[in-house]
Amino acid sequence: MDLIDVQSVRIARTRNDVVLGPGERPMGGGTWLFSEPQPGLTGLVDLAGLDWPAITDTGDTLSVAATCTIATLSRIRPRAEWHAHPLLAECSDALLASSKVWTTATVGGNVCASLPAGAMISLAASLDATALVWAVDGDDYRVPVRDFVTGATTNVLRPGDVLRSIDIPSSALRARTAFRKISLSPLGRSGAVVIGRRDADGAFVLTITAATDRPVQLRFDTTPSAVTLRHALAAIDNWYDDPHGAPDWRRSVSAVLAEEVRGELDVPRT
Repeated sequence: MDLIDVQSVRIARTRNDVVLGPGERPMGGGTWLFSEPQPGLTGLVDLAGLDWPAITDTGDTLSVAATCTIATLSRIRPRAEWHAHPLLAECSDALLASSKVWTTATVGGNVCASLPAGAMISLAASLDATALVWAVDGDDYRVPVRDFVTGATTNVLRPGDVLRSIDIPSSALRARTAFRKISLSPLGRSGAVVIGRRDADGAFVLTITAATDRPVQLRFDTTPSAVTLRHALAAIDNWYDDPHGAPDWRRSVSAVLAEEVRGELDVPRT
């Protein structure tokens, strides 16, 4: 879609260049910006000029730049101990986009769009990733991605704030994971994404996205029983409603997928 009101495009080279003027917005890959009308948008600030390294592995943390493309993230070479590595491709596939979109769309753009079915939100929230934000006042702040998204298309960013990176702890990458996704049609938008994680200490983490208006995470000291998990799911009250699934359907299929995930992770690794 043409953005006919855009009058200027700036390429950011330094942090000072990211200070936005009236009507300006930052741009990563631009796939969302050019997908629908953007009322009031008169200028774009291209973040690609900042040349952030796409992936930085510090040993303790895998830092993914906001400008990292989904294609780049999905093709990271794993360490031997990264049992959760398949999740990178599984969540990327959940985006259901062409290879052209994969090579352009950015991780940060997907997170900042804050759609319930945001595939990178599913990935980051399930792995306890933290969002690093360049604040409009010049400071930085961090927030867990599961709390970054506050509702359908809403998040914690203030006007002028810019997402810098998504930082995934290596401890989460060493965990066992199980992934389930369902849609109303074979190539439809995700109606429910359920991801389970079993950490080295036995802790069990279940993350639900797409079925809810924001990420929901259930945490247990050990793998819960089917009854305990069912009771925890029953307390969720923010099931999403749109053409890709009604709330009662999303609640029901999420329960089925969650039990599958629980059963898979309850079996010792061979």
